[in-house]
This record gives sequence, C-alpha cells and structure tokens, in this order.
Amino acid sequence: MVKKIDEIEIRIIESPEDMAAVEELEVQIWPGDDPVPYHMLLAVVHNGGVLAGAYDGDRLVGFIFGFLGIFETDDGFKVKHCSHQLGVHPDYQDRGIGYRLKRAQWQLVRQQGLELITWTYDPLESRNAYLNLAKLGAVCNTYIRNEYGEMKDALNIGIPSDRFMVHWWVNSQRVAQRLSRESRKRLDLAHFLAADIEVINTTTLNAAGWPVPKEDRMDKIGNRESQIAMTLFEIPSDYQGMKAGDIELAREWRHYSRTIFELFFHHGYLVTDFVFLPGKNPRSYYVLSQGDITLGG
Repeated sequence: MVKKIDEIEIRIIESPEDMAAVEELEVQIWPGDDPVPYHMLLAVVHNGGVLAGAYDGDRLVGFIFGFLGIFETDDGFKVKHCSHQLGVHPDYQDRGIGYRLKRAQWQLVRQQGLELITWTYDPLESRNAYLNLAKLGAVCNTYIRNEYGEMKDALNIGIPSDRFMVHWWVNSQRVAQRLSRESRKRLDLAHFLAADIEVINTTTLNAAGWPVPKEDRMDKIGNRESQIAMTLFEIPSDYQGMKAGDIELAREWRHYSRTIFELFFHHGYLVTDFVFLPGKNPRSYYVLSQGDITLGG
C-alpha cells in the first residue's frame, strides 16, 4: 500500500549503495534513457552537489539531483546550483512528492549560501509547468531549441527536445511566499479574466479531442506603446497523451509554441505563472508578463 504523503520521508543520499538504487529508479522513470551512473552521482555529491531521496519505508520512490555551475552577472561569474533531475516512481506521482523534493533542495542550496537554482523542462509538459511556476515560484525568459538533441527515451522520442530554462531565486519574496506553510490559494482562469487579462491564442478540439492551434494575436506584443502588460497562452494539457495518440499534431504544437515563446521573450516578456483547470477537458495556460508580476504574489 502506498503511504500518505506525510509518511514519505525525505533523506539526503550519500552512500554508494543508496546511489545504486537511484540508478535503478532512473530506469523505471525514464525507460529507454541512459541513467546517470552511481559513481558519477557519488563524485558530484562529494564535490558540492545535492542528492536527496523520497522513501516509502526502505523503498526509494523519488529523488532529486543537481550540481554546481556558474552564471554570468554584471560583476562577473557567480556560482549557482544546476538542478539536473527530479523523478518520482510512476506509482507515486501526483502525490506532492516532487514538491517536497524541490523544497528539500531549496533548503540545502540555501545552506550552501547560493542564491540561484536553474533547470530545464519541456514547456509543453503542463504538470511540470504547474509545479515549477505556480507552486515553486520559478520564472523563465529563456527558450532553448533542441537542447538535448534527438532523445530516444519513451517520453521524448520523435519530438525536438526544446526546453525552458527556469530561474529559481531561492531568497526572493516570490519563492518564500510559494513555499510557506500558508501559500497563496490556487488561481483559476476566472481570476485572470476578471482582471481583464486576455488569452492571446485560441484552440479548437479535433475529432479525437486534442486541442489544435487556431489563431493568435501576437501582433499585440510587438508595439512597445500598446504592448499588453500581462497575457495568457494556452498549451495542451496532456502532451504525453497527444504524442502517443497523434505524433504529427504533437510536432505541430512543438514548432508553433517555439515560435510563440521566442517572440514573447524577444519582446521582453517573462513567464511568471501557470494556470491548470482540471476536468473532463482540462485546460492549461502560461502567464506571461512585462516584468516579474502575476496575480496574488
């Protein structure tokens, strides 16, 4: 029996034996991909990296792994934490374990005196977008085309590996609010529409029930004088299901959204939030704004 979320224990992983278990779990989470070998995990952890696991009793059911990197500022280069992997066993997903692992990473990296954690994720994966942006408070203005080249694992095969790189400023008020015990209430699309914030694109459902891009109003963001301060951009809510059911439509969404996000970022927009509406036909929306703003902090 899977335990309740508060019975799952988060522990720092340091021993070679526990790292071998991480390698085994990687294969279960990302079938077909090459796992990071335990000796590499060991070398990274012994040199400033972070590796933590989620345990159901003695069973490892999730982990988070990252290493030290650098980023450039006006004052030269500084050290940051590069969060490389966050994985949860399929039987334990959608239970808040990923959030708890990220929170543990946040605490450990702050203890190291660092101010920034970065990582990449597929911008069409709504589950990851909701965790990274709405729950954790990361922001993004960087789109990377085909970041990992042609990937052969079951989750990514056949689609260009485009990625967002998000920035998680661990000492910021935004992040502190999202990770506090009294974090903000979940935002609905209605909250944004009530504030006169428009959805900049429209979609229609095809015969199989998948959303198809219809039209957009990207002309609204190009002129600085009439540029909208905040807008919403809809993406598919189940991109993995779409890839399995209609790979050509999934590729269309990749290239369409690539064009849109690159235009947004070129015109100075920042991804600051994410809205997910559950239901029979779930909907997913990115919040993009001029500056680090969103509704509700």
